[in-house]
Amino acid sequence: MIQEKIEQLMAEARQLQASNADELEQLRLRYLSRKGELSALMADFRSVAADQKKAVGMKLNELKDTITQRLSELREQVEASNAQQEAASEDLTRTPYPIRMGTRHPLTLVTNEIIDIFSRMGFVLADGPEVEDDLHVFTKMNFAADHPARDMQDTFFVEQNAADVTRNILLRSHTSSVQARVMEQMHDDKGRLTAPIRVICPGRVYRNEAITARAHCFFHQVEGLYIDRNVSFTDLKQVLLSFAQEMFGAGTQIRLRPSYFPFTEPSAEMDISCFICGGKGCGFCKHTGWVEILGCGMVDPNVLRECGIDPDIYSGYAFGMGVERIANLKYRVNDLRLFSENDTRFLHEFEAAD
Repeated sequence: MIQEKIEQLMAEARQLQASNADELEQLRLRYLSRKGELSALMADFRSVAADQKKAVGMKLNELKDTITQRLSELREQVEASNAQQEAASEDLTRTPYPIRMGTRHPLTLVTNEIIDIFSRMGFVLADGPEVEDDLHVFTKMNFAADHPARDMQDTFFVEQNAADVTRNILLRSHTSSVQARVMEQMHDDKGRLTAPIRVICPGRVYRNEAITARAHCFFHQVEGLYIDRNVSFTDLKQVLLSFAQEMFGAGTQIRLRPSYFPFTEPSAEMDISCFICGGKGCGFCKHTGWVEILGCGMVDPNVLRECGIDPDIYSGYAFGMGVERIANLKYRVNDLRLFSENDTRFLHEFEAAD
């Protein structure tokens, strides 16, 4: 009987429950859709006797109102529950909208550009620990036992043993320690290379210096190393010229001035022609037309020997530059402290360069 079905659905409608929007939609489809329970009853209503149509019609209307009202109540409950869940998960410490998108740090931009240039010349990326030992930072790099760089006022020592410098643990003062570790791993027992070494070593380094606009207790370096048979200073010069012209412009010229580093001989400082005045002289280049950017030289035979490579067979060159120095030249940032203060006003100036 249709009246019994209506009473059954009426009882069901009063007990309907839904915990989320999907369940609520399923109930709506079951009862109120074109193929739902109410539509089926309306189809059966056509066969009801004429004297009963009024009473049955009123019951159908009551059923429809009951279902509609119950679904409306459930919708309000689901929406209130969702609002409570969102409020409970709200992070009151979050930056208010709109949240500005981040950008890469200028030092990261410069480092990536340097790596990209040398990668296209065949250099492979190499990395090493920032907490190092004296052996790889100083001894294998041909630093004398009494070299000033080993003193506490220049180097951050974590553990120091005056009786045995090889047991000293420190924060690396240059990324040359990565070069030492690479050289150790790339030769056989007879000092012959298993493959030519051509690596680029970026990383953070630490030195015990007062923090000023021109110096910091930590900074970033990128060093390069190439070792093979018959490597010459001419090879070094050509690689550095190609780098300078890629980094600062096709018209950039370089000059090499004699210098001294414990791990290279001969050694040189490399200048580039001032890209602001074109080498004519300005305040930026101190009216010399040249700007210093890196140090370089041929790997000292003592370094090769300390790292297990036969210096009678192999030769090589190395170079190193400060990333902050290159960033200063590229973006004309005059205060090194800005790179480490994380001032968003400063960092957002580099959005277009990302």
